[in-house]
Amino acid sequence: MKHTDALVGPLLQEFFVKHLMTHRNVSPQTLWSYRDAFRLLLRFVAAKMHIEPVALNLIHLSPSVILAFLDSLEMERNNTVRSRNARLAAVRSFFRWVAISRPDFAGLATSVLAIPTKRADRRLICALSRPEIQAILGVPNLSTPCGRRDHAMLLTMYNTGARVSEITTMACSQVELGSRSSFVHLHGKGRKERCVPLWVRTADAIRKWMRERDAVPTSLLFTNYRGEKLTRNGVDCILKKAIAGAVQTCPSLSKKHVSPHVIRHATATHLLQAGVDISVIALWLGHESIDTTHIYMESNLAHKEEALGRLQPAGQRTPRFHATDKVMAFLETL
Repeated sequence: MKHTDALVGPLLQEFFVKHLMTHRNVSPQTLWSYRDAFRLLLRFVAAKMHIEPVALNLIHLSPSVILAFLDSLEMERNNTVRSRNARLAAVRSFFRWVAISRPDFAGLATSVLAIPTKRADRRLICALSRPEIQAILGVPNLSTPCGRRDHAMLLTMYNTGARVSEITTMACSQVELGSRSSFVHLHGKGRKERCVPLWVRTADAIRKWMRERDAVPTSLLFTNYRGEKLTRNGVDCILKKAIAGAVQTCPSLSKKHVSPHVIRHATATHLLQAGVDISVIALWLGHESIDTTHIYMESNLAHKEEALGRLQPAGQRTPRFHATDKVMAFLETL
C-alpha cells in the first residue's frame, strides 16, 4: 500500500466498527469517549492546518501535531490534565491498531505512542457535608413533575454513588423495588455490573416517579421533558439549579464547585464516616482497584482529627522495652 492510500476517514471507520465494536466489544461509554476525542482532533487539524477530515492523511498526524492538539485542549478549551490524558488514550489506542493493520506506518505509530501522559497535581477532592447534601436534596419542587424527577434522580445519585453515565443510561428494568429491600443494578466502566441497595426514602421516590411516568421496563428511568435521554450537561444543569436554591439555607455551598462527580465523592466519604469498610465502598462505587478508593481516606478530615486525638501530647514519653537477656540485648543493637 502507498502512503496516499492512508486516508484517516476510512481507517477511523474500520477502527471503530471492526476493532472497537466487533473485535473488542467495548462499552458504549468507551466508544463515545473515543468518538469525542477524534471529533476534537479532526476539528483542530481542520482549523490549524486547513485540511478537511475527508482529505486528512495519516502522515499529517505527526507527534508534533498530536502534542499541539493536546496543548490546545488545556490552553484553549481549559480542559484538565485528566481530560487531556483521556484524549491521548484514545489516540494511542488508534495508533496501536494502526501499527498492526498498517505496518508501513509502524514508525509513525511508534513515535505517537511514545508521547507521555502528563502528570497532574493530586488535589484533595471537594467534600460535601451531610447538611449540604440534605440542603441540595430539599430544593426540588415536589409539586411539579420536573421537581419530582430531579428529587428522585439526585437522591439516587447520592444513595448509589453512580457515575453520570450510569444515571443517564439507567433503565427502569435495572431497579428492583421490594417490600423489604430494594436495589439497583448499575452498569459501570468496562461493562462491569454491580448491585447497590436503595434506602427506603430513595425507593419510595423512584417508585412514585415510575408510577407517574407509567414507565415500561425498557424505558430510561430519568429523561428530559421531551422524554429523551438526559445528557451530561442536562444532569449538570439540574444539579446547578438545586445548588443555587440550596445556597440560601446552606451558604457554605457558594464556595464550592459541585459537579455530579462530587456527589459521588460525598457518597463515599459519608459511607467511610459511618464506619463502612473501605473494601465495601470500593464495591459500592464500582472501583476496579481499592487503591482508587483510598483517596477518600486521605480527604476525610474527620478521620484525621480522630487520629490526631489519639496522639499523645508533646513531652509525654512512651515507656520503652529494655532487654534483660544477652541474646535479646544483642538483637536490640542491630
